Amino acid sequence: MASVSLSSPSVQAYNKGIVSCGRSQLSSCSFAFESGFFGTKFPTGPLSLSTRKTRRTRPESVETYCSSTLSASTQTFDVVIIGAGIIGLTIARQFLIGSDLSVAVVDKAVPCSGATGAGQGYIWKIHKTPGSDTWELNMRSHELWEKFAESIQDQGLNPLEVLGWKKTGSLLVGRTPEESAMLKRRVEQLSNAGLKAEYLSSHDLLLEEPAVMVGEEGGAAFLPNDSQLDAQRTVAFIEKANREFVAKGRYADFYSDPVTCLLRSGSGGEVEGVQTSKRTLYCKKALVMAAGSWSGSLMHDLLRESDAILDVPVKPRKGHLLVLENFNSLKLNHGLMEVGYVGHQENATSATKLTDNGQALSVSMTATMDSVGNLVLGSSRQFAGFSTEVDDSIIGYIWKRVAGFFPQLKEVSLTDFAVRRKVRIGLRPYMPDGKPMIGPVPGLSNVFIATGHEGCGLSMALGTAEMVADMVLGNPGNVDYAPFVVQGRSC
Repeated sequence: MASVSLSSPSVQAYNKGIVSCGRSQLSSCSFAFESGFFGTKFPTGPLSLSTRKTRRTRPESVETYCSSTLSASTQTFDVVIIGAGIIGLTIARQFLIGSDLSVAVVDKAVPCSGATGAGQGYIWKIHKTPGSDTWELNMRSHELWEKFAESIQDQGLNPLEVLGWKKTGSLLVGRTPEESAMLKRRVEQLSNAGLKAEYLSSHDLLLEEPAVMVGEEGGAAFLPNDSQLDAQRTVAFIEKANREFVAKGRYADFYSDPVTCLLRSGSGGEVEGVQTSKRTLYCKKALVMAAGSWSGSLMHDLLRESDAILDVPVKPRKGHLLVLENFNSLKLNHGLMEVGYVGHQENATSATKLTDNGQALSVSMTATMDSVGNLVLGSSRQFAGFSTEVDDSIIGYIWKRVAGFFPQLKEVSLTDFAVRRKVRIGLRPYMPDGKPMIGPVPGLSNVFIATGHEGCGLSMALGTAEMVADMVLGNPGNVDYAPFVVQGRSC
């Protein structure tokens, strides 16, 4: 029997290489709502994760591509999703509300312990380019987020309390004549695409954001209808809504339980399920890989001893965000990012400096106020493998970069915030061509992948979830699948 080594570096990275927020942290952003989620009702009592109604049989002839034996704990679902970040959980949600399929989500850690929980939470279009390969997916996702927030309000709930949802508007700011000219072109593009967009001179910008300084030759592109949310609140809400389907035998989640190998049928070679560290999960309809930065290395290890060859070129792109709690020296009316962020996001070689250990580093200004009034500043991008260690020198670079736009911060020292500051570290799933990989895996007819969103996983999540569900169910899609196919983009 062929086997996968469970001690390979990439499997270790999958199991250990994250910053994890524990259960105690997650419980702080849970909500005991009685009202519905798109028309359904939450149970008011404790949620049980019993899966008594799920089928516990298994195919008679199954090949396991791992050295371990099958677990005595065996369950069967229609769909098994690997990854409990915002992509995996929203895909589960889409199957639950849009079909009668049963769904299991399995993850090596817990929700919000990867890139999802470390992000800034903006659902913006200001830095997106009309007509690009990802534009249609971005627009569809933003439309679905707006409807999601509206549906919560229709149920008598406050989207700010539930999701941290705020319609702050977004500003893309520049300081040079060249950047101002680019911003004017962007406003024209966005306006022609049907969005409400406005160019602000430096004087007009001061009226919107009195604290920001861009100089006489600077300006900003302004989208007043852009929004942001709190990732942990949003994930807690979606997770709670998904668990409403537990009592119907249609949902279960298994956390702190890494996948160790695939199970394939002895005849057709189709993937029948997965083996985890604790149990065997069979899938009758589809297996979805949505493990973010770990999707490539995990897929490689799971297929190592099989006849299928797939090299997903996704890799981790590390980012730092600085969070200043109860910061009263600076208040923002909108979310902001500098023009350089666009190139900083799209170009892996746009480094501005080197870290102390010689790694290329790119830093651009982003600034938001979260739902509880904390100032969130960023951002950095670097390729550092699966390391999630905090680099204080990078925090210094971020502070200096942000202070270049907010002069009053130059009067404040970071050492004054030793107690009231936090650093978020996330590993964004980077794809070399800048587009997520979404679709069926060649040679594995019932396996799908959804990864490579880099810093846009939150904003693209609902559109991605809809796309994956439509593919599995055979529904006509709302977004062109072609830019995101796996074929031709893997090695």
